[in-house]
Amino acid sequence: MKKFIPVYIRVPLIFALVFMALEFFIDSGDRPAFLKYPLVSLFLAVFLFIQIAIEIVVYAIDKVTYSLLTEEQKRKLAEIDAIEFKDTKWFKKLKGFFIKIRPIEEENEILLNHDYDGIKELDNVLPPWWVNLFYGCIVFALIYLVRFHILEGKDQKAEFETEMAEAKLAVEEYKKTAKDLIDANTVVQLTEPADIESGKKIFDTNCIACHRQDGGGAIGPNLTDEYWLLGGGIKNVFHTITEGGRDGKGMVAWKGTLKPSEIQLVASYVLSLKGSNPKDPKEPQGDVWVQEDEKQAEPAK
Repeated sequence: MKKFIPVYIRVPLIFALVFMALEFFIDSGDRPAFLKYPLVSLFLAVFLFIQIAIEIVVYAIDKVTYSLLTEEQKRKLAEIDAIEFKDTKWFKKLKGFFIKIRPIEEENEILLNHDYDGIKELDNVLPPWWVNLFYGCIVFALIYLVRFHILEGKDQKAEFETEMAEAKLAVEEYKKTAKDLIDANTVVQLTEPADIESGKKIFDTNCIACHRQDGGGAIGPNLTDEYWLLGGGIKNVFHTITEGGRDGKGMVAWKGTLKPSEIQLVASYVLSLKGSNPKDPKEPQGDVWVQEDEKQAEPAK
């Protein structure tokens, strides 16, 4: 066998087969088996290293020995190798698996008594590879029948539904932490100083032309009092900034300019301006807005 498969093919093949077997027989979850079980991998690596060393030494000895032979000895060795290859049992079996033909000298033995305008027919057998494939399909069908119809294993539809359910849960988990997937229903007010400072930078870049740098209001309304045209609170302010103000006379929609996470930051900063009492603020506009939980907390009159 070693004469017909070079070392540079045989050794990588051994590597691949060993690690494929390790991955197949050991349930390692999401991590590769050779990482989850380093001691097993170390043993395999040492074994394969020894195998490689042996192969290299044997190969080197063969090369040195061959170089010492005379031309006549090399010719005889080549003839012997050719005969051994031709007569090797495994080669004959492999050849027989794919083809099964009769020599042309034996055609008279399989010639049928059919003659169509001079065209004669031979009684050749079906190609062995086709017959073996047919039998293999029968075996596969039996295994499939037992696996999915008798033992009630998961079929493709069930596996698809399971994977879709897992994917849906993964998407929901991702949405909980993905900053730019928030909307007016899921947004929450940020109160950390770093977030407020980030919101202020966005406000100074985009909003001071209409609301002034201190939020006291210019073309746009005063953002520091309790009066709101379209409702206060983080959800309403987020929605107003995203979709814009009143048709024809309100501010533009910023959803095409700012990301949802940036709108959350600037909305949180706007809400932090309440009660800051800027100099010469614009007169109140809209209605006093009170958070729902604050309304419920008020004593009955």
